[in-house]
Amino acid sequence: MGMAPRFNFLLHAFLCLALATTSFSLSPKFYDNLCPQALPAIKRIVEAAVHREPRMGASLLRLHFHDCFVNVTSFLHTTILCMPKNGLELIFLVFQGCDGSLLLDSTSAFETEKNARGNFNSVRGFEVVDQIKAEVDRVCGRPVVSCADILAVAARDSVLALGGPTWKVRLGRRDSTTASRALADSVLPSASMDLPALISNFKNQGLNTRDLVALSGGHTVGLSQCVIFRNRIYNATNIDPTFAKERRVTCPRTGGNTNLAPLDPTPARFDTAYFKNLVKERGLLTSDQALFSGGSTDKLVETYSKNPDAFWVDFGKSMIKMGNIKPLTGNQGQIRVNCRKIN
Repeated sequence: MGMAPRFNFLLHAFLCLALATTSFSLSPKFYDNLCPQALPAIKRIVEAAVHREPRMGASLLRLHFHDCFVNVTSFLHTTILCMPKNGLELIFLVFQGCDGSLLLDSTSAFETEKNARGNFNSVRGFEVVDQIKAEVDRVCGRPVVSCADILAVAARDSVLALGGPTWKVRLGRRDSTTASRALADSVLPSASMDLPALISNFKNQGLNTRDLVALSGGHTVGLSQCVIFRNRIYNATNIDPTFAKERRVTCPRTGGNTNLAPLDPTPARFDTAYFKNLVKERGLLTSDQALFSGGSTDKLVETYSKNPDAFWVDFGKSMIKMGNIKPLTGNQGQIRVNCRKIN
């Protein structure tokens, strides 16, 4: 290859790379002109679903969280436009966070993140996401709203439907073309983590200690399975004995793994009962009580327990920050037609 052809090839490769990795920052106004009916349609379906089953609000919130925390490095193939003359396809890396990868079912190329330790038999709400997708594509006349954006908006609308705060969701995410169960296994925070492990887990996502405490407050809604909190109610020392006894009634030492218990006394209301509980050593999960156990986060837990406004403001800010974890934007990724499979 002479000097000029090599230069042309490199220039071509560089331009293709630049083109394919063009990214734009997310904006709350992203669909204002593209499809102004999109957000009201999402809200309608979320409100109906949460009205039918309040637990669904917590489930949809959790889907967004578990989607954002898994950053996959995937190989995206360039378009035919970027095919060098010798027929070799250029391949480059894209990092993904809030990209709808959790919604993908297994294919011959990858195993679904739904099978990861933190997700298996516990993430739910996929039918509601399918319903939202169908309705949004109908009102918009074509697939313009990504599955990743649907998760971000549904999380906000769920919190609102359960009596919680609102925030301006930044939009314009694109959908991934791959998923990684192995990565989900290694990065999703676990219910058995202590405070240092939680702080470091969130730090890896660019989230600080305040984000950790505020986002953990999402456990003011929803339920947990006995298998997740059994160890705490039988073995922990930083637990209110009366509370432990109450929980043991529906969570025996053996069996009853899928029996449910509320994460706080008002699991269908987005309030500060979760933090009030922690102060009384009535956190259901080890990772919940870790936030109030003589460590650096005690003060903030106390603040939130007494000041709902402070919690609401911080929760909204942290949700925006989490929703910004390495999204695909511009012409990266795709807008899926079906959230469960790549186009």
